[in-house]
Amino acid sequence: MPLAAEQTGTRNQQGVEAAIGALAAAFGNRLVTSQAVREQHGNTLTWIENQPPDAVVFPQSTDDVQEAVRICVQHKVPVIPFGTGTSLEGHINAPFGGVTLDFRDMNRILALHAEDLDCVVEPGVTRKQLNEYLRDQGLFFPIDPGADASIGGMAATRASGTNAVRYGTMKDNVLALKVVLANGETIATSRRAKKSSAIFAAAPSTSREPICASLPPICAFATYDISVWSPASGLSVTRASPRANPAAPPCPSNCSV
Repeated sequence: MPLAAEQTGTRNQQGVEAAIGALAAAFGNRLVTSQAVREQHGNTLTWIENQPPDAVVFPQSTDDVQEAVRICVQHKVPVIPFGTGTSLEGHINAPFGGVTLDFRDMNRILALHAEDLDCVVEPGVTRKQLNEYLRDQGLFFPIDPGADASIGGMAATRASGTNAVRYGTMKDNVLALKVVLANGETIATSRRAKKSSAIFAAAPSTSREPICASLPPICAFATYDISVWSPASGLSVTRASPRANPAAPPCPSNCSV
């Protein structure tokens, strides 16, 4: 949001008009300025009054998102990401105008690694769409905020739901993100690997203590890396107890990892 607009409560009208012109050249008919579409993106389930953006862009790739963000930054115009509009917080409203990025066309499931219990999805994928895709693998995505929200929106609001006690919230189920920053640059947070360093056991001659390690298969989705689970086993744990020293005592029953 432009600092001047935040301080005075005014719109950056000149910047908005310039940004819409540049976005129209870049996106063609994927830029929509009709009143009906704008109002659909002005609010949804919140009690706050409808505050529509000046335009709605429908990106289809990370490059599209970068281009839209760079144009808006250049003209000091607010950018509002939009998933499915099911949240209650009012953060999709545009009180000072701006451009909404609707991720409905970025709804692809890019990869599924069933053996690793993780998959890679775009932000417009909804939770029901994902679970339908996972069903044949005997897996499911456990976060259920009630509405058929998008994965991107759920990550943005750290969604939870009735399954949170057992499976955690989005914070516990997102492994990595590919993020377009406010200046149009992209960063990748973390990676699919659940662990990136090795465990070394002490030499047999210097230690008689066993090493106990649990490796919970928490899963991920990148553009969004998020967790999927097996209903049959819930959260399974694998325990490794290296015993290089044959004389080492067994792993204690109260070993906590």
